[in-house]
Formats: sequence, structure tokens, C-alpha cells
Amino acid sequence: MTSGAARDMIDWDLAVRVAGRVAGDGPRVTRTEAEDAVVELREGAETSTAHVREFTGLEAPHHHAPVLVVDRPGWIQANADAFKHLLGPLVDKLTERRTPKGLTLAVGSRVTGAEVGGVLGFLAGKVLGQFDPFYAPDGRLLLVAPNIVHVERELDVKPRDFRLWVCLHEETHRVQFTAVPWMRDHLYTQVQTLAESVGPGGIEDTLKKVGETVRGGPRSMSGVSLVDLMSTPEQRAILDGVTGMMSLLEGHADVVMDGVGPSVIPTVATIRRRFNQRRKGVGTLDRAMRRLLGMDAKMAQYRDGAKFVRAVVDKVGMSEFNAVWERAENLPTKAEISDPDAWITRVL
Repeated sequence: MTSGAARDMIDWDLAVRVAGRVAGDGPRVTRTEAEDAVVELREGAETSTAHVREFTGLEAPHHHAPVLVVDRPGWIQANADAFKHLLGPLVDKLTERRTPKGLTLAVGSRVTGAEVGGVLGFLAGKVLGQFDPFYAPDGRLLLVAPNIVHVERELDVKPRDFRLWVCLHEETHRVQFTAVPWMRDHLYTQVQTLAESVGPGGIEDTLKKVGETVRGGPRSMSGVSLVDLMSTPEQRAILDGVTGMMSLLEGHADVVMDGVGPSVIPTVATIRRRFNQRRKGVGTLDRAMRRLLGMDAKMAQYRDGAKFVRAVVDKVGMSEFNAVWERAENLPTKAEISDPDAWITRVL
């Protein structure tokens, strides 16, 4: 349940409206093209489950965590709802120390709403799919149809092949969280612990730094990220743990999509080559925004996490690797992602 403080301090309705304007509608498609994309994405997610289970050995319960094919506004609303839920503990903590009222609250909530909306709007045009583990009761998988169609056209690849390839990656995330249910609570606890570490005025200071950085233009943004702006030593320690976990999840999903791909997607090699080139971003402003919002770090998670998973599986096999899912203590640290042998020694 979202707290009143979280609702009052951030104008979420404004955030959604701003995000919609920033994101735009996406590529032009006919009604038939749109319907075909929705059908193929739903079928791709459905057929991916068996492929992921066979490749990984993870058993996810049937009919847990629905699969939703959404447009950009749908993705924005889903993430605004998720942020309201996740930011509740942080906002509550801040308002315990200093409760804004009247005009200060009204103006502050709109400024913050606009800032959140700008971030959501930028991301809404980039994200292909996302698993939301915090949606009750078991999470949900979102596939963003306009973005998938846009990228498949940009890469000039076969739509059916690309859609299945995306589904393999995103369905792996759904399987990870539904087959390993303790991960949801573990990740949420990390977020709450991070909220507890925010000091008085912390969010205001961070937003001020973000504003100054953005106003400085691409040159100012090129060497900084939100993580750099908001991290105290205590927060960095928490973020390092989350980074290790997310690197594992993203790398594991990339290994699955590339491991399964050759047997079910004829053009997978072409898709991977062209997609990797696209991940570098286009244009100075786009690259600066990706850096600021942590998307460069996200790309590193794919790369480093995949190297970790492949190294461990090559050495001990998938069955032994799956010890990583047994309990939180078995998750790799950020350092172990770069040193798979250290993880093997510690856990196996």
C-alpha cells in the first residue's frame, strides 16, 4: 500500500504525463502489424518457458506472474506504480525528519514529479521488456511492443526471430524470480536498507546535483551517473551487493538466450551482432543520458554477468552452477562476478 507521504511528495500523475510526452508513441504500424506483434510476443513468451526450463534446469510454477504486452504509456504507468511502492519507505523516512507543507510541498511535488517523468519518458523509449518482481502476488512480465518493433526495424532483422529472441531473455527473468521466490524479498530488503541509509536532505541534495549535471549538458553528464551522485560509502556497499545480483540475473538471461537461440532462431548470430553494436548508443546526448541513468552500468552487467555464468558452467556444469539460487548467501558479490573461481571456491 502506497503511503500518503509518497503520494504527496511526488506528483505521480504529472510524472506519468511528462513521461508520455517525452517518450512519444513509437513507430507507425498498421492495425494488422500491431495485432501480429502482440500475438507473436505472447506466443514467444509462452514457448520460451520450456526452452528456459530445459536449458537451465529451473522449474517455475505454471501460470505464475502474468505476461503483458504493453505500449509505452502502459510501461510508464506500470513503472510509476512500482516506484510509488518502492519509494514509500524512503519518503516516509524523509518526512519523519522534515515534513514539507503548503506551497513548499505543492511546488516540490511537481518539480520532483517532472524530474521522475523525464527519466521514465527517456527509458520508456528504450526498454524492450522488463520483469517487475514486486507486482503482487508473483510479479509480472512486461513486453514493450512499440520498442521491439522499432528495434527490429532499425536492425533490419526478421521480426519473428527477433521477438522470440527478446522473449527468451525476458522469460528467463520471469523464471528466475518465480522458480527462486526468496529473491523477491531479498531484493526488496536491499532497497529498504538503502532507503534507511539516506540522511536528512539526502534526496534534495541528490536532485540538486542531478539538475546541475543535466543543465551542464552532455559534457558535464559524460563522466557521472546517478549512482555516483547519491552514494555514500554505506550506500555503495549495498549497491555493490545489488550489482552482483543484477549482473548474475542479466548475464544468466543473456547466456540462456544465446544458448537456446541457435536451435530455435535461424538468424540469431546476425541479431546478436547487430544488437551489440546498438547497445553502444547513438549520438552524444543519448550516450550522456545512458551514462547518467546508469544504462552503461546495465550494459556492463550483461557483459560481465554472462562471462561469470559461462565461466562457472564451463568449469562445473549447469547443475552445480544452480547452487547460486539456493540462498542469498550464495549470490556472487560484485568482486566475484569478475573472479568466478573465487565464487566457486567460496560456494562449491
